[in-house]
Amino acid sequence: MLIRALIVLLAVLNLGVAAWWLTRSEPAASPLPEVPAGVTRLELVESAVLPSAAPQAAVTAATPPSSPAAPASVPAAPPTAARACFRAGPFAERAAADLARGRIDPTVGRAIPRETPGKGASGYRVSLPPMASREEAVAMAQRIGAAGFDDFLVINQGEETNGIALGRYRSREGAERRQAQLAAAGFPARVHAIGEEGPSRWWLDVAAPAGTTAMALRPLAGVPVQPQDCPAALR
Repeated sequence: MLIRALIVLLAVLNLGVAAWWLTRSEPAASPLPEVPAGVTRLELVESAVLPSAAPQAAVTAATPPSSPAAPASVPAAPPTAARACFRAGPFAERAAADLARGRIDPTVGRAIPRETPGKGASGYRVSLPPMASREEAVAMAQRIGAAGFDDFLVINQGEETNGIALGRYRSREGAERRQAQLAAAGFPARVHAIGEEGPSRWWLDVAAPAGTTAMALRPLAGVPVQPQDCPAALR
């Protein structure tokens, strides 16, 4: 019973508030403040409606297309520097040629020593001395082959029978290089001149910048210097 009375009371109160809201009078507008003399009153002007933004397509069309990137240019290979080649010599010994090479290399470019066999020597050969028997010579040849060397042969006749030939060379330098390789592997090879050996001569093949003269190289070499075509080793 009490709950029903509260519901009726709330309904009556709501109806009263609604009736008051509908019958209330509008509040009087507050008067504008007096404007001081000499000051112009501001008036509200109706704002114009701005036109809508242009379509996105038009903006896109106005933008110029980007130009394709130009292909990167490939730099041209630098031209090979021109060179002048000379022959300096002869030197009586390899040591003298090496000294001259030490003066020339850091100054003008590159120098390579070259040997010419002396008069009467047609070349050089490398060999092992004769063994006590054929079987021993064959066993030694097998050891040489197993060590990775080639160009060897067991000698079958003459004063060096049962010796082992290990190659022929035009210059002593090449023969001595072969001898050193065999000695490092434990084989006591020897170098022999072929024919009557006279004193060898040594030369320097020199490659210098273009414009270099033989006269400019002469003080460094200490021997006569002559122009020549560039050999294959200096190309």
